[in-house]
Amino acid sequence: MNTLLRKLVFIGMGVAFFTACKKDQAIDYFEGGTAPALTASLADSIPLSYATASQNAVTFSWANPNYQFGTGVSSQDVSYLLEIDTVGANFTNPNRQSITISKDLSLTISQSTFNSYLLNQLLLVAAVKHSIQVRITASINSVAATNLASNVLTFAVTPYAIPPAVAPPASGTLFIVGGDAKLGAWSNPVPTPAQQFTQVSTTEYKITIALSGGDPTSGGDQFLILPVNGSWTNKYACVAANNTSAGGTFGYNWNDNFPGPTAAGMYIIDVNFQTGKYTVTKQ
Repeated sequence: MNTLLRKLVFIGMGVAFFTACKKDQAIDYFEGGTAPALTASLADSIPLSYATASQNAVTFSWANPNYQFGTGVSSQDVSYLLEIDTVGANFTNPNRQSITISKDLSLTISQSTFNSYLLNQLLLVAAVKHSIQVRITASINSVAATNLASNVLTFAVTPYAIPPAVAPPASGTLFIVGGDAKLGAWSNPVPTPAQQFTQVSTTEYKITIALSGGDPTSGGDQFLILPVNGSWTNKYACVAANNTSAGGTFGYNWNDNFPGPTAAGMYIIDVNFQTGKYTVTKQ
């Protein structure tokens, strides 16, 4: 009896395994779907104004793609990616705005948020008319094979100027100081013009400078940015946990030093007060 029972158990396990395999194969057999049709509450242009910043700018709506699998219509949750880019970039712009949406079939964006996308993400110039394009892409579990892109909508937009994310220096000057050997190991005041930024605009400063590189956790490659040469009273700094050696966000009199690059070389440090972001790029 025991031998017969063991045989029956093994046979039962085999049937269950075979059934499960067949089911998995059916689920994985993707037969396609219908690209979601994208529509908007406005046509041609999206008005934006600082005076009406809290009001809605536009609502985008789209249809469910009705994914089909070997077992029939998918019952899985569908996610969507709304992309906003400049006309001509065809959604390849690294600065395009991407918004992930779960399940919903519409998205309403306020004027202030949409304006921020244009200025702070797409880096468009304020008070100038631009042409942008919008699309939605559906997928299941972010699997590329299930991606279905919608039609593309085109709009004219004129972003309005907003106060900078970080107030620019009243001095109109910026200086870099730090533990890097090439920065004088925190010696302050720093030599000029070698360690003085060039003012590109009222909200942007740049400097090209040689850095020694090293382990930023040791303090040897960290730096700060000062509005007044020779003074430690005020500084531009960061929250180190949110930044990398390639850049991040910064603020006025924040607590942490900027993490410097690990490799020696010439670098361009670009500080943008409008966006509150900076970059460190090796040449």
